[in-house]
Amino acid sequence: MNLPSHMGARGGHLYLGAHDCVSLAAEFGTPVFVTDEDRIRENFRRFRAALTRHSPAVRILYAAKANGNLSVLQTLAREGAGADVFSAGEVNLALLAGMQPEHLLFNGSSKSRADLALAVEKNIRVSVDSFDELRQLDTVAGDAGAEVEISFRVNPALEVPTHPKIATGLSTSKFGIPAGQILDAYREALACTHVRPVGMHCHIGSQILDVEPFARAAEVMVQVAGEVTDIGVDLAFLDIGGGLGIPYRRGEDVAPGPEAYADVVMPVVLEGLAQLGISPELWVEPGRSLVGDSTVLLTGVNSVKSAHKRFVNVDAGFNLLVRPAMYDSYHEVVVANRADAPPVQEYTVTGPICETGDILAADRMLPVVEEGDVIAVLDTGAYGFSMSSQYNSRPRCPEVMVSGERKALMRRAETVGDLLATMEPLPWH
Repeated sequence: MNLPSHMGARGGHLYLGAHDCVSLAAEFGTPVFVTDEDRIRENFRRFRAALTRHSPAVRILYAAKANGNLSVLQTLAREGAGADVFSAGEVNLALLAGMQPEHLLFNGSSKSRADLALAVEKNIRVSVDSFDELRQLDTVAGDAGAEVEISFRVNPALEVPTHPKIATGLSTSKFGIPAGQILDAYREALACTHVRPVGMHCHIGSQILDVEPFARAAEVMVQVAGEVTDIGVDLAFLDIGGGLGIPYRRGEDVAPGPEAYADVVMPVVLEGLAQLGISPELWVEPGRSLVGDSTVLLTGVNSVKSAHKRFVNVDAGFNLLVRPAMYDSYHEVVVANRADAPPVQEYTVTGPICETGDILAADRMLPVVEEGDVIAVLDTGAYGFSMSSQYNSRPRCPEVMVSGERKALMRRAETVGDLLATMEPLPWH
């Protein structure tokens, strides 16, 4: 197996950075997500270096939906990141983490008036997704006696090579305003009293393993930027989104790194803007590529069963990692206490959820697996805990952060009491 550079096998055990995953499982219990803070910093710095080699006028906005743990957000804030936020919760977490309001962009296709009021109150720019939202925001800002800066999210109508559920730039997507309507949107914004258009936004999808679609989206954005500049919009920023994928199938997937992304996309943007005679700050929204490979989900083996297949029954299921069930996604699995043993038997790793589809990894060649072993599910730092649930009334597991020799909880395990905490007894019961 090809492990990433921050992981390895020593003495038969899987290590994440300086930490023995088997020891971590024993100390914190299973299931548990363990995140390497140093890897997040390394990924961010690599992305920043790749982009700023082309231009210093670049800002990285972390896509907070990928992993919204406060400690993760604080780590990125201290590196200088802003955030693409999608809810009032993400707004408040980003601000609590130390991110500046002017470095946030409130995104989303279905914001409530309360969401819009929060953006106005906190002086956060809004990526407006519809004409209706624009009018509501103008009213909300007017009621507050304020002016709010906005961008519009452009739908470039591009086909991209990724799962249909995470392709967000399709012409049929719920996101964004079609490029053919965008000039009318900016004209209406210019006529508003309490809204000022200062940016443009686009996002075409997630887990994309080819840089060419990003270049095509950038071409669309530059073209539209020229058109809106001609009608009097002074663009302060151009947000070209994110979506660069990671190699979940190590040894098979070829995932372009930040350098390949920057070398293809940045010239398209910079040369196009130079021809237009404008110089907005360029915003980029990597999420998965910053945190995806930073984390492992450690899950204990409850039992092994031979039926039509050999099943490894573990204590984590799609309640904690829904990606395999939702997207047919692939995650490498390693027997953490036999990390250097050769594979000898095919197994299917299944969770404890009362659903046939609760399969974390199907038909994998592994060493002999026994009750009490620890399975590590790799690359769970993006859309792992952030998409987890309490299905089957299972409290969610803890999250641990490691950095160098240090280790600490960054989220305690939930209890049955947490399941009950928001429930109210009925007066007639």
